[in-house]
This record gives sequence, C-alpha cells and structure tokens, in this order.
Amino acid sequence: MFEALTEKLQGIFGRLGSRGVITEADLKEAMREVRLALLEADVNFKVVKDFVKQVEERALGADLHKALKPHEQIIAFVHEALVDALGREPAHLNRAAQPPTLVMLVGLQGSGKTTMAAKLGNWLRGRGDKPLLVACDVYRPAAVEQLKTLGDQLGIEVWEEGTRVKPLQIARNALAHARRIGATVAILDTAGRLHIDQQMMDEVAELRRELQPHDVLFVADAMGGQDAVRAAEEFHKAVGITGMVLTKMDGDARGGAALSIRHVVGVPIKFVGVGEKPDALEPFYPDRMASRILGMGDILTLIDKAKAAIGEEDVKHLEKKMKSGQFDLEDFVEQLQRVKKMGPLGQLISMLPGISGIKRQLGVEELDDGYFKHIEAIIYSMTPEERRNPRIIDGSRKRRIAKGSGTTTHEVNQLLKQFEEARKIMKVMANSRGRGLGGMFGMLR
Repeated sequence: MFEALTEKLQGIFGRLGSRGVITEADLKEAMREVRLALLEADVNFKVVKDFVKQVEERALGADLHKALKPHEQIIAFVHEALVDALGREPAHLNRAAQPPTLVMLVGLQGSGKTTMAAKLGNWLRGRGDKPLLVACDVYRPAAVEQLKTLGDQLGIEVWEEGTRVKPLQIARNALAHARRIGATVAILDTAGRLHIDQQMMDEVAELRRELQPHDVLFVADAMGGQDAVRAAEEFHKAVGITGMVLTKMDGDARGGAALSIRHVVGVPIKFVGVGEKPDALEPFYPDRMASRILGMGDILTLIDKAKAAIGEEDVKHLEKKMKSGQFDLEDFVEQLQRVKKMGPLGQLISMLPGISGIKRQLGVEELDDGYFKHIEAIIYSMTPEERRNPRIIDGSRKRRIAKGSGTTTHEVNQLLKQFEEARKIMKVMANSRGRGLGGMFGMLR
C-alpha cells in the first residue's frame, strides 16, 4: 500500500544525503517535498501540517548526533513523527476481569466486518482463547450464512438466530451461551450500511449502551481514503469506539487513511488485515509500520511470522547466522522454501529493508512467487560449494550457472550483488534489534 510513498521518501532523503552539509534551506526544501508526497498519498491535510511542523521543529533545534550523518538524523525525526501520527504504543484488546470478553465490530457495509470477525476469532484461538462468533447482522443478505460458512471452515462456533430476532436479543442469548460453553471471547458482527444513517447509528448505540462491550472496534477499509476517516469520526461521536481495525492493507491504494485515521479520530489502531486468508491479520505496531513506510522493512514482524510458521529454534538459528554475517545462498534457498507457507512472497519480501531500491535496480515490477522461481533456478544451478561461498564464483562459473538456469550472466551478477547487499542489511538489522535506530540508516544512504 505504501510503495509509491516509500519510493518518494527514499528519493527525497537520498538527495538530501548527497549534500553532505545540510542547510536550513535544504531542510525546508526537503520537507516541502515530504509534504507534497504525503498529500499525494491522500493523507489528511491537518495531519500533514502537524507532521511537517514537528519534524522541522526537531531538526532546526537539534544538536545533530555525532554517530549519524545529518540526513540520517532527519530521517530519525521523520520516523519519530510517523510513529507519533500512528499512535506511538501498540494497543491491545481490552479484556474482561471475568470471561467472556465482549468485542463488538462496527462499520460501514463492505468494510469487511464479517470476514474480520472470523479472522479475529482465528487469531485469538491461536493464542489460547476459545472464541464464539455472533451473527448480529440481520439486514445484509446472506451475512448470517457468510459468518456460519467462515466459522465452519475454521472450526469456530457461530451463534445465530436467523434474521427475525432483534440484534440485541441475539447478543444477550449469545453471551449466555458463551458462559455455558466456557468461551473466553464473544465477537459480535453487527450490521452496516452503504452510508451512515441515523437508524444505523441508533441501533449500534443501543447495542453499545445495553451490552457494555469491552472493546468496540471500528472496521475501516484502508482503501477508502479520507471517506474511511470521516466514517470513523462519525462512529466515534455517535457510539464511542475504543479501537480500529484497518482492512485491505495489502491493496494498492495510496495509504492516506492508514496514516490519518489514528491522528484524526484519536483512538488506537489495534489490528490490520493484510490479505484474504483467515490468518492474514496482524496486531498493529506503530513503530514497525513507520519503518515500512520509510523503506526500512519490518524484520520484527517477519520474525514473528517465522516463529509461528517455522518454529522458534529454527528462527534462532537463522538469526544467529544473520548476526554473524554467515547467511549464505544455501541458507537463502532453504529459507525460501520454508517461508512459502508463511504467506505470499511478495508481501513477505516487502518486510525486508531496502526492497524498493532492489526492485528498481533489478527492473522488476513485483518480487513474487514467479520471480523467486527464477532466482531458485539460478541458485540450484550452482554447486553446494558455490552456494556456501559465493565469492568463488568467477566469470567461467557465472557462464556455466547462467547456461544451466536458462538465464544470462548479467542476471547471475545481479543476483550475487543484491544478495551481498541483502546479507549486509540483514546483519545490521539483526544486530540493531533493541538498540534503537542508529544502526539501521545505512540502507537509506
């Protein structure tokens, strides 16, 4: 979603870094470009204004850190301002003192509430909860059936009473059932409309008032732009939401809603939906999202996914190799095979730092499964010794590898060059975990 914005920001900071000494005029010009890039990404005007003001005030009043180049310090200020706009600290689900916890999902029709109810149930079950899905959308055609189908696919119980019982009564009956079966969380899928109307708000407000849910999550379509932000404001005024979920974060919209909604509405983003599959749900971490936007990747989320899909011991072994700089092409192709079960490769690879620059240099549109089959062909045409020690690959070896993989020596050279760059980045990122941003900025030079 943020690819276009990321590339623009990297271009701005790249030009700033080439100047060496940065004057106040240079900073003003760079921040003017940042302002335009954010506005083009459909970020709310007030958010952009506050953001730029914060960065300029910090940068102009700063005693630039000796360990960083001036433009790197400015990038750090931009990162901090992004984290502030996105919410600073991660927010978790509110929990009941005595189960079941009641979570109510609200939002416009088409935002993905029903699918999100199932995803949230699946995510909670993976962390030891016993969820119950509750079908309270009695107006949208097939909403109840959709939730039942999703529940059956995931093996999660769904409480439904058709479409003739009032939502409030359905919810009360569901809570009583949740207590009987020992469910720890009940997730209410409420009705939406194509647009905000008073009847809709009155019904949601009644559910909120009568049930006193522990969390009221507004489900927003991240591709909806500023319309999604305005809808969230209206729901918050009328109902009092306690958190937000952004769906379709894997889409190709400009990303302005994601950057604006926390700052404008004033309640935290708790989860993001990153795909259609039931497990395509992630807790929202403001600092990790800010790093993604700046092209610094998201190694921590990638490691979290790896731990869930591969196993913690294997991940520790991989992290050890990354820290020592011993990660080789054999490790790369082995991990490539194993991470395929973690999700679409294009989405996973976007969590690696500097990926936009790599794509530009390689001249590819998407680093997807098809592209990596191409990479696998080159690596499998190498001998085990060459994969373990790529530095021994000379001209004649490159010609043999290219012939064996059906590629060119230029493509082999590009792979080796980019792998070496990626290995350096991995080492920096692995060793900078928990030490702040100082070690990360080399990739943005």
